[in-house]
Amino acid sequence: MSKSDGRIGVVAALVRSSFLVNAVYAESGREYGVTPQQGQLLCVLMVRPHGMSELGTMLKLAKSSLTGLVDRTERNGLVRREPDPQDTRAVRVALTAQGERVAEEFYTETCRRVEALPSNLSPSEREALAALLGRVVLDNEVPAVFQEPAEGAR
Repeated sequence: MSKSDGRIGVVAALVRSSFLVNAVYAESGREYGVTPQQGQLLCVLMVRPHGMSELGTMLKLAKSSLTGLVDRTERNGLVRREPDPQDTRAVRVALTAQGERVAEEFYTETCRRVEALPSNLSPSEREALAALLGRVVLDNEVPAVFQEPAEGAR
C-alpha cells in the first residue's frame, strides 16, 4: 500500500523493483529470441561453464526445471553440454559460439536498460542505492548470477 506522501515502504519497493528488472529481462529477451530464464542462464555462463547442480543452486531451479531450461537453450544452439573434467559422471554447461554472441549482446542491452531505470537519481543517490541494495544482496548470500558490466564481459 502506498503512503500518503507518495513514498512506498521497503517491501513494496523491493518487490516492485524486481518487477522492473524482470520486465527488462523480458524486453531484452524478446529482442534476442530468448526467454528471461534463458537470458539469466546465458549471463551466468558468460563467466565460465558451470555444472548442473551449481546452476540449479545459482538459478534457484529444481533439477527437472533446470534440465528443461538447458534442453531448450541447447536446441536453440546457445549452450552445449560437455564432460566435467573433475567428475566423469557429471556434465558442465557452456556457451556455444552463437551463445557467446547472443549472451554478450543480451547482457550489454540488459545492462543499458537496467542502468536507465534510476536515471532520475543524482550520482550520490545512485551510489547510496547501490550500497544499500548491495548489502541486502550480500547479507542474503545471493549468488553472482549477474556481474557488474566491467566484470561480465570476457
